[in-house]
Amino acid sequence: MTKLPHRMLWAAAALSATLLAGPAHAAGNLRIGIAEDPDILDPARSGSYVGRIIFAALCDKLVDIDAKLNFVPQLATKWEWSADNMALTVTLRPGVKFHDGEAVDAEAVKINLARYQTAPESVRKGEVKPIAAVEVIDPLTVRIRLSQPYAPLVAVLADRAGMLISPKALARLGADVANNPACAGPFKFTERVAQDHITLDRFPGYWDAGKVSLDRITYRPYADSTVRLVNLQSGQLDMIERMAPSDAARVKADPKLRLLTSPAIAYQGLYINLAHGPAADNPLGKDARVREAFEKSLDRTIINQVVGEGMYVPSNQTESPGSPYWNPAHPVPPRDVAGAKALLKAAGYDKVSFTLTIYNAPIAQQTAELIQSMAAEAGFDIKLKMMEANAATQSAVDGEHQMVTGIWSGRADPDGNISIWLAKEGFLNWGRYDSPELNTLLVQARGITDVAARKALYAKVSDIYLRDRPMIVMYHQTWLFGTSDRVTGFAPVPDGLVRPQGMQIRN
Repeated sequence: MTKLPHRMLWAAAALSATLLAGPAHAAGNLRIGIAEDPDILDPARSGSYVGRIIFAALCDKLVDIDAKLNFVPQLATKWEWSADNMALTVTLRPGVKFHDGEAVDAEAVKINLARYQTAPESVRKGEVKPIAAVEVIDPLTVRIRLSQPYAPLVAVLADRAGMLISPKALARLGADVANNPACAGPFKFTERVAQDHITLDRFPGYWDAGKVSLDRITYRPYADSTVRLVNLQSGQLDMIERMAPSDAARVKADPKLRLLTSPAIAYQGLYINLAHGPAADNPLGKDARVREAFEKSLDRTIINQVVGEGMYVPSNQTESPGSPYWNPAHPVPPRDVAGAKALLKAAGYDKVSFTLTIYNAPIAQQTAELIQSMAAEAGFDIKLKMMEANAATQSAVDGEHQMVTGIWSGRADPDGNISIWLAKEGFLNWGRYDSPELNTLLVQARGITDVAARKALYAKVSDIYLRDRPMIVMYHQTWLFGTSDRVTGFAPVPDGLVRPQGMQIRN
């Protein structure tokens, strides 16, 4: 396990480098320490959680969510379903401009949704697949017609598929639009230096400019949570996200810092390669009994106590305990080493070896080392492979993993927590899991809006993925933010994003 003195020495060295090279703190410049460098800053191609943090300031969506996970207006002022649930009519906010000065109108919505559906580079295709046509009714009204009822559509429009980029910028830059994304958020893109910083500047033409007080936001990636905290304590950062639970007490004890928390819809999972290339050709990928044995070897409560300082919620489902869609028929299983050994023996194995790919973050490493130690007692020989976050993701996309860790920031609609990973067309279905029964149930659940009926269908969905175990959920997180006492107006939301509206920083 990573030793604290070593981490502190590393943190001190990194801080010294920051003090020497970091820019002066400009008035109104909020400096946020993020846990990793985002992937592509293009809503059509982005798949990282940290990318959504950047988009929260850069690209407004048609719909947003509030602290209670209610859908609320953003670029759209209202939306209304047809009587047969086969069309959604969306009314846009008047007077909204993209960062390049072009108007946000119904035609822009049509062009962006068409891109998400058809562009070769788009990974949003599965999310918008049920859209059959997008009709421009008038400059501020668009009707989205569906090929079949699709209840998650509003939730989809509250995420990246609801973000709009200027059609003029798309026509000019095409797939290179990530180098200068002209969205309609409160801040516009200024600069990106990979693995160092992303700078956004306030957009004077923002439709809700009265809620924006900051002049600039600078995001700086630090994979090590202790490095983020030391930079916050020294004044080189004003805010850090995904703070390590072990650092919470230190923030509470510092009169110049503030700790802010929020329950999260995010979950930490282990994703297994079942059928994606040669890496899947191993007992873990081929035999559900081996995967069940592996899960039996784990103690989620201990992992939460050690890694989460007791602040996380041990979980085995995509919906957290207490959610309307959590299935009480499958409580979090206790550790059962004897049962794990018996299952391995029944499958014909005394020992199973595989590689677990992890992100180069201390919490990920600490979790993986606990998993490695626990599973060894049941007969699993796990090799840990640490990679930079984007490289690890690309490795999984290419099918080079056997098992990989990953965080899902969570969605307000249960379809967005399951389909993205487990539906055949899910863009994060790295292991190529394919259950016709599960796919059919997901389609049925998307086609109805009645909560009780959807709950029954999602209960059947959880029956299937908990039996097949293409992924293993470990825990639901609690969002932990640290800020300088000079930062005010930040309100955490269960999706963990940093929305800059209302935020201020005293000089």
